[in-house]
Amino acid sequence: MSTEKSQSGIGFFEKYLTVWVFICMAVGVLIGIYLPGVPEALSKFEYENVSIPVAILIWLMIYPMMLKVDFNSIKQVGQNPKGLIITWVTNWLIKPFTMYGIAAFFFYVVFKETIPTELAKEYLAGVVLLGAAPCTAMVFVWSHLTKGNPAYTLVQVATNDLIILIGFVPIVAFLLGISDISIPWMTLFLSVVLFVVIPLIAGWFSRIVITKNRGLNYFEDIFIPKFNNITIFGLLLTLIIIFSFQGQTIVDNPINIILIAVPLIIQTFFIFFIAYLWAKIWKLPHDIAAPAGMIGASNFFELAVAVAISLFGLNSGATIATVVGVLVEVPVMLTLVKIANNTTKWFIKTNQD
Repeated sequence: MSTEKSQSGIGFFEKYLTVWVFICMAVGVLIGIYLPGVPEALSKFEYENVSIPVAILIWLMIYPMMLKVDFNSIKQVGQNPKGLIITWVTNWLIKPFTMYGIAAFFFYVVFKETIPTELAKEYLAGVVLLGAAPCTAMVFVWSHLTKGNPAYTLVQVATNDLIILIGFVPIVAFLLGISDISIPWMTLFLSVVLFVVIPLIAGWFSRIVITKNRGLNYFEDIFIPKFNNITIFGLLLTLIIIFSFQGQTIVDNPINIILIAVPLIIQTFFIFFIAYLWAKIWKLPHDIAAPAGMIGASNFFELAVAVAISLFGLNSGATIATVVGVLVEVPVMLTLVKIANNTTKWFIKTNQD
């Protein structure tokens, strides 16, 4: 991706994503309660516990994100190793485990009297999936809003996508295992193949073919933007389907949405400041520090939702927990963007500043 064209500011639909999620939640709940035949009909279209309609919609979300990944950028890995070390260590050696610890503390201790143990396990499984999936697409937006180095952000995303291929399954399996949650291994592997490997290969192949035939400018300026609204449409329709299965559960336990959000918000701020302050200690420029903090703080929630549905089903607490991750993502990340932009003086100056 070219430097300036690789990112764009947050669009209308992305900016108000939380509002759309609330609307989809309401629509889905109403469908589940007053039109129960809809989720019943959708539940018939499954293969190996994977919902075919939802799988198609998730593909509509994930494929466009993979189009943005340029693996040629990996050649730049050695140019600023400190920033990448911060990103990799924070995302893969710290974030999944602090997410587990913070969530377990709240679900099993603080909210013990409110959330039944079995439901707490399901919620914990959902946030574990979020914690093991660092952001792939929206980080381009957060980086742009903080005047982050676009070339560096691209390397971040490309290398993290490769690490997901080998790191996601063992980390999730380990954390679910110590949580005494049954792990359907084949479904877990199948989920990664369906929702990471195949879209990643498809995005890479599309980039190669289209760039060769139409040029890089066409690919980045015309082809990729065509999917912007399709991605949001896929996400919102997926949420309506999820909440149609969860309708009665949400009506019976509306406070649980807020309870799930608490550890997610705390974790997001915590992880951001680990990476951001680490970058400050290492005297990295702000345009490296900001995206380093952002990619760890935000989540690849599309993958988390997809895997939660595959592993635990549309009507599981794990799936609802990942959806709450979508709910809090934009307002919390915009707050962190503001913090990053107000603290540029903490960092050394670059030509971009």
